[in-house]
Amino acid sequence: MRELVDELKNIELAIFDLDGVIYRGDILISNSDKVIQELKDISIKVVYNSNNSTVTRQMYVDRLKGFNINSEVSDFYTSASITSEEITNQKQNATIFVIGEIGLKEELKEKGHTIVNPTSNYKNVDFVIVGLDKEFNYKKLAFAQNCILQGKAQFYATNSDSTLPAASGLLPGAGVMVNAVETCTNKKPLKIFGKPNPYGIQMILNHTNVSPDKSVIFGDRLNTDILAGNRARINTILVLTGVTTEREVKKNQEKAIRSQVIDKNLIPNLVIKSLLGIFKE
Repeated sequence: MRELVDELKNIELAIFDLDGVIYRGDILISNSDKVIQELKDISIKVVYNSNNSTVTRQMYVDRLKGFNINSEVSDFYTSASITSEEITNQKQNATIFVIGEIGLKEELKEKGHTIVNPTSNYKNVDFVIVGLDKEFNYKKLAFAQNCILQGKAQFYATNSDSTLPAASGLLPGAGVMVNAVETCTNKKPLKIFGKPNPYGIQMILNHTNVSPDKSVIFGDRLNTDILAGNRARINTILVLTGVTTEREVKKNQEKAIRSQVIDKNLIPNLVIKSLLGIFKE
């Protein structure tokens, strides 16, 4: 059994981002499956935290199984599942208009909420919840506007990511839909549940009953994964297998040293080239 680096010697909970850390698109990142299993073998709890609200947690279970990584639905905390739980805490059996896809809609339905379409009566809508929607259109936007301005609906969002990584490059992210609703209503979302906000990580800590100092997040984005982890006061590890480059990290560190204006929460506790970097050489 390989020995963990000193920074991780007291860790009991490992939170993994998915795309860019475990896999890239349809390709497993080398050794990520083995690293996860080794952590489980030494009784470290492994869970996953993703801003993607378009797929169900069962779809994630199936996807990881294809990479030879065993998991359960309860291991996943997506922006959709986090949003659903938080909304349910506010109101049971709500009427909701969703700008989003199956992941968000199914999570809300499972909690007993009713999902309506743009032909429904806007006066009955309690919440407008906005996530990534690849079939976003003017009709949906107009109905959301009506629900918020003319009706009683409160406006929430799953995440505010401006872009979405794809094999062909970058695509528009959920933030584009969120900004559209914000622009036509002149109202900001009351809450944005995904990273970099710490709601999901705080929920994980509550569910697992693990303290922040014994928890760590592995992510590939400074402005979502690392920022959320530092805001939740857990340990943060940037893995250079995804979006962020070593050059960007050094640039931020130099700015911090020179006391330039930079959010210190963007600085990870540890930077590793791959997940194998958690083990001593």
